[in-house]
Amino acid sequence: MAVITFSINGEPVSGRQDESILEIARQHNIRIPTLCHLDGLSDVGACRLCLVEVEGTAKLFPACSTFPSENMVVRTDTDRLRRYRRTIVELLASEGNHQCAVCVVNNHCELQNLAYQVGLEHVRVQYLFPRKDLDASHRDYIIDRNRCVLCTRCVRVCHEVEGAHVWDIANRGINCEIIADMHQPWGTSDSCTSCGKCVLVCPVGALIEKGATVAEMEKHRAFLPYIMTARTKHEWIARAIEED
Repeated sequence: MAVITFSINGEPVSGRQDESILEIARQHNIRIPTLCHLDGLSDVGACRLCLVEVEGTAKLFPACSTFPSENMVVRTDTDRLRRYRRTIVELLASEGNHQCAVCVVNNHCELQNLAYQVGLEHVRVQYLFPRKDLDASHRDYIIDRNRCVLCTRCVRVCHEVEGAHVWDIANRGINCEIIADMHQPWGTSDSCTSCGKCVLVCPVGALIEKGATVAEMEKHRAFLPYIMTARTKHEWIARAIEED
């Protein structure tokens, strides 16, 4: 695989041709904020928080799904980008019901962390507070669509890792929401394996465990790269053969 050399914030970097700007930046300890990205899942560029500037064009590019070219000049931390990112977090905060003080993932929430990082002290736009369904029909888990940021991590992990294809996206605009099995109650889903992967990858308090109380639930996501690496290297197949 060919190696690409380019610059990020004036620093020369290099990476493989099949690696995104985000991947290469992280290899060189250059921070680019993300919300929908998660190692082990495909990238969809949904949150737009990883937008970067590329010299020679006024267009902004999502670092997670943009691949660099030789001698490309990339900037990740400009006044323009900081304003964009603050606005994005501000709009996300206004479009849902994000009451941190009573949330089970308070102090463990990625949206909350991003708000701190971009310096969001108050929301300047009108809160919409859409009234969306809270589904507690599942035996172990709850989905509160009022807290969902539509990152689609749950959709992707269910499709790409578990292979159950429970979750999907319905409607458009402010009415857009995550649904289970063609808009059926989650607890009646015949395809759900109750694995809990969707709950663990959710960056906010939209998918939670039943019984969790305020600020109690911390989501651990290290399992995902482990699963994907093991599958790629066929480690489980090798172990199964050894045990037989």
